[in-house]
Amino acid sequence: MATKKAGSAKKTTRAKSQPAKSTVTTVKAVESSKSKKVWLSDRRTVLASALIAEFIGTFLLTASFLVTRGEPLYLGFVLATLVLMVGAISGGHLNPLVTVGAWVTRKVSHLRAGTYVVAQLLGAGAAFVVLNAFVHAGAPEASAAGGFATQSPEVFKLAALTDANHWVVFSAELLGATVFAFAFAGARREKTDRVAKALTVGFGLFVAALVAGVAVSYVKAQVALNPAVALAATAVDWTKVDWFAVAVYVVAPLIGGVVGFALRDVVETE
Repeated sequence: MATKKAGSAKKTTRAKSQPAKSTVTTVKAVESSKSKKVWLSDRRTVLASALIAEFIGTFLLTASFLVTRGEPLYLGFVLATLVLMVGAISGGHLNPLVTVGAWVTRKVSHLRAGTYVVAQLLGAGAAFVVLNAFVHAGAPEASAAGGFATQSPEVFKLAALTDANHWVVFSAELLGATVFAFAFAGARREKTDRVAKALTVGFGLFVAALVAGVAVSYVKAQVALNPAVALAATAVDWTKVDWFAVAVYVVAPLIGGVVGFALRDVVETE
C-alpha cells in the first residue's frame, strides 16, 4: 500500500509541474516577441536619424562647395567638421560615391545605401534652391538713370565640358574619387578617435580635390568628386542632356568610389 501511495504522489507532482513549464514557455515567447518589436522600432528610428543627418550634412557640404567655388582647402575643413557633426549618427558619407563604394564592398545594406543616396541628392538639391533664392533676392534692379540692368549674380556652376577636355575631366574625376574613397575606407575603421577619423576624411578630400583640380585646371575645367554636388552645380544641363557629362560627373566618381573601397580591402591587414 505504501508503494502505491508513493507512486500516486509522484504522478500528482509531475502533473502539477507540467502547467508551470508551459506557463514559463509562454511568458518567454511573449517577452521574445516584445523585444523583437522593440528592436525593429529602434532600427527604423536609427535609420531615420541617419537619413536626416545625411540630408543636413550634404546640404551644408553642397552649400560650402557652391560658396567657395570648390576650393579644396575649404572643402577639406568643412568635410572634417561635418564628419564630427553627423559621423556618429550616419557614418558621415555625404557623398554617393562613398555610399556606393561601401555598398558594393558589402559594408552597408541595400536599404541603407539606397536611402542614403536619395537623402544626399535631396540635400544637395535643397542647398542649390536655398542659395539660388538668396542670390536672386539680392540681385540689383534696373538702373533708373541708365535704363539697363547690371549683370545679376548667379550660383556657381561647373564649367561646361568641351570636346578637347572631356576625357581629361573624366580621368581626373575617376582618379580623385578613387583617392578619396581609399582615404574614407581607411578612416571608417577608426572606432575610438572621432577627431582622427574626421581629419582623415577631410584631408583625404583635400588631397583628392587638389590633385584632380590641378590636373583639370590646365584644360580650364573643374571637378566635384561628388555626384550630388555636381548635379547641384548644374554639371548636367537637363534641357539638353549631355550623356558624356553624366558619365564624367556621375559615373566616373561612382566607379572611383568602388575602386577605392576595393583597393583598401586588398591592402588592408589586421
